Amino acid sequence: MDFTALNNNTKTGAATNTAAASATGTSAQETSDRFLKLLVAQLQNQDPMNPMDNAAVTTQMAQIQTVTGVSTLNSSIQALGSQFGQMQALQSVSLVGREVTVPGNKVNVADGKATMNFDLAGAADAVKLEILNGAGEVVSTHDLGKMKSGMQSYTWDASKATETTNLSFRVTATNASAPVTTTTLTRDTVRAVNTSGATLQLELKNSGLVDYDKVRSLG
Repeated sequence: MDFTALNNNTKTGAATNTAAASATGTSAQETSDRFLKLLVAQLQNQDPMNPMDNAAVTTQMAQIQTVTGVSTLNSSIQALGSQFGQMQALQSVSLVGREVTVPGNKVNVADGKATMNFDLAGAADAVKLEILNGAGEVVSTHDLGKMKSGMQSYTWDASKATETTNLSFRVTATNASAPVTTTTLTRDTVRAVNTSGATLQLELKNSGLVDYDKVRSLG
């Protein structure tokens, strides 16, 4: 009997079956079972004159441990991701009824005044805030002078304003004549939490749906 040929055929078949198992296996346990069966077949049909050495067997076992470990790690990561999403949803429920600061440019007038927030990417030696009506026309201009980088706020006395609804604002800033990036922010009240989509969202009173990760601060 040609043991060498038998051994070669067995190794070829084992390699083919191993590839198939990797492609079609639906779990780490199935992959492990297939691998062990192939390893036993190799040992039973090996050339008695040229048996597999301990190093080869150890390598084979290490391969299945790696496959099983990766599968287990992936399952653990998926479980942790699911748990994190559930925890985030539960935490966001506590925001209902509270004020949050999110990107936006709406002006909300209450009791004759409105506070507007914005973020400066860098220090500015000249900051200008303009309030616009629904038609996009400037109805009030405010020179705020020098400001540091970071989140800033300005309260507008709207007691004598002729328009107090459907207003928005914009901010322009410069430093040594170079423009400074600004982000307008708005404060709004959380009415509900939306968990139906892939992204956790907050339903705000005036701004509609906003992604949870857009919240800059809590009131």
